Amino acid sequence: MSVVARTWGGPAAGRGGRRVAPAVAAAVLVLLGVAVVFPGLLAPHPPNDTDVVSAFRPPGGAHPFGTDELGRDVLSRVVYGARPSLAIGLGATALGVLAGLAVGLLAATGPRVVDRALMRGLDVLLAFPELLLALLVVTVVGSGTANVLVAIGIAAVPTYARLVRGQALPVIGSPYAEAAVVLGVRRPVIVLRHVLPNVTGPLLVLATIGTGTAVISGSALSFLGLGTPPPAAEWGSMLSDGREFLATAWWTATFPGLAIVVVVLSVTVLGRSLRSRTPKGAGA
Repeated sequence: MSVVARTWGGPAAGRGGRRVAPAVAAAVLVLLGVAVVFPGLLAPHPPNDTDVVSAFRPPGGAHPFGTDELGRDVLSRVVYGARPSLAIGLGATALGVLAGLAVGLLAATGPRVVDRALMRGLDVLLAFPELLLALLVVTVVGSGTANVLVAIGIAAVPTYARLVRGQALPVIGSPYAEAAVVLGVRRPVIVLRHVLPNVTGPLLVLATIGTGTAVISGSALSFLGLGTPPPAAEWGSMLSDGREFLATAWWTATFPGLAIVVVVLSVTVLGRSLRSRTPKGAGA
């Protein structure tokens, strides 16, 4: 994924590519927003309407993306599947960012003993891939959309926390922060006035890129049957259902897979574009 994103929006694409790629990515995300808020505008049929007689119809005519094994319109299910998929991605990222911000600031501003304890704990969590860690959490708390969201968010906390700590420590040790302490300014005020503004930019850049990772992780867990329960449309579960019919009805899995790829690629391109505009030393 990173290679494709680098080719699309990186140096190899040239100046024109660096301008066009973020614009295309933004347009894709706007279309995704329409699918989430007003899915009826893009979906030609109700997502759960079945018609066994029309099962496995190839793309074309009244069904541009074809139909699945129950005769449901694949395009409509892809459109309606954007809502739970994006909810997991954005919700997990928001949870990871907020928790990571709290942990990172506590480690940077707290006593050294607290800092060491938190960092050693984060090191242990970072030893596990995020998806594996999320899978462990889901195994403990149970399946479902909300539990998957929480699991992915928890798995992302170490990454955000280490970024926040790394950005906050130089600010806390800077001359103007030390001067504020000497003048009697309270530590929470210093954090709000000086630390947070320096942390927010890099954190948002990393969160933008991390949203794509969260979407992939959510789809992967749904693919395993741990996410949004059927018959609700969700890209990962649609992939899982369609894999059994790849030889005879390739479209049932191809279009949900393409939706995941396009959305993750768009989010990644925007994140890389934001990172390229971030001053050196403040990037994710």
